[in-house]
Amino acid sequence: MAEESGELTLDDLFESLERTTPEGYKVDIVEGAIFMSPQRDTRWEIIADIYEQLRTKYPRKRVKSDVRIDYPGHLNGFCSDVTLVAEGAEKTPGGLWRCEDVAFVAEVISKGTGHNDYGPKKTAYATAEVPVYLVADPYQGKCHLCSQPKDGEYVSELTVAFGADVDMTTTPLGLTLKTGDFPRD
Repeated sequence: MAEESGELTLDDLFESLERTTPEGYKVDIVEGAIFMSPQRDTRWEIIADIYEQLRTKYPRKRVKSDVRIDYPGHLNGFCSDVTLVAEGAEKTPGGLWRCEDVAFVAEVISKGTGHNDYGPKKTAYATAEVPVYLVADPYQGKCHLCSQPKDGEYVSELTVAFGADVDMTTTPLGLTLKTGDFPRD
């Protein structure tokens, strides 16, 4: 329910959205604004590829997709495309994963919401000190790897064209992501 101030909470917003969001749409709440985008085939192929590659190293219970996690900032509830939670992470009493337990996030750009992935979501992930953040952009045909969060920003950023490997062996993720099968839009 709404807080005493009358302002809606993330729980209120997501509860309402669960009843009204059409099948096949992804929902994020970024700085209090609701964004719905259709799940397109290109995005899904990239998400599935990242998920499958993570699964070669990490157990299924640690790899999540489109699962709500609340992040620092005003009304930031993200359902990231791919999330890896830390070993031993446990849900809160309210049934949510904690952003402090997120080890990796990947977002695949949608045309209408890409500005969130490059802007406020990137800032929220860095503020939460998510060690590794990957943006896969099928419109540019590139992956942007962000690591070493410090003071709300990522200190290290690397751009890799689709088709080349994204070397994350020096990050806490400790693997190389193959992008040869990532489709472009």
